[in-house]
Amino acid sequence: MVKIEACCGSVEEALAAGKVGVDRLELCAGLPTGGVTPSPGMIEESLAANVPIVAMVRPREGRPCPPEADFRASISDVKHCFAAGAHEVITGFLDVEGRIDKERNRALVNAAEGRPIAFHRVFDMVPDMDEALEAVIELGFCRILTSGGQDNVERGLLGLKRLVERAGDRITILAGGGVRLNNARRLVDEARCRELHFSFRAQSKEQGYGGVDDFKPLPERIQQIRAAVS
Repeated sequence: MVKIEACCGSVEEALAAGKVGVDRLELCAGLPTGGVTPSPGMIEESLAANVPIVAMVRPREGRPCPPEADFRASISDVKHCFAAGAHEVITGFLDVEGRIDKERNRALVNAAEGRPIAFHRVFDMVPDMDEALEAVIELGFCRILTSGGQDNVERGLLGLKRLVERAGDRITILAGGGVRLNNARRLVDEARCRELHFSFRAQSKEQGYGGVDDFKPLPERIQQIRAAVS
């Protein structure tokens, strides 16, 4: 069975996803920027969806190698996210050369204290995916969210297939980044991905605070992709 992880940028989206039976929620704030750490209140209110929550831990927009002060905040955020009720966290940092930062990522794994921790799409920025895969496995992460080294899963289909084959049963490869109804079946059949990650929001006609776009959930997208891969 293919697992569906819905990426949610609000409590409203989390509750909507829960109603259509997703397997897991990734919860983050600031989704249009790629996502940053959600607040404890956002996590707590999303528990009403009755779906396991994966909380993103990313201290800021921008580069994958943040200053030390922001990194220290991430260590605290891992603990706070679990305390608020998250079942897992998803995080990860690169070093100045763009490779997996083993020291920082080991500290994140240690902060999780044996609870599940996944590696997010910063993985797609590494220069050598094979090397990065082995490093992430060695560090003890449970899953990698990736587009196969490309900016979306369409371009990264072959990379995803290679990662799935190399990973075997050592770590789960979660395909994300441009998963749509028209490619979900190919990701399962050709790349052999058994888990898919995607958002299901659409731009609202209303604008939010400061002229920023507002969004509304479209849970029927989840139902359509679920049907396509079943």
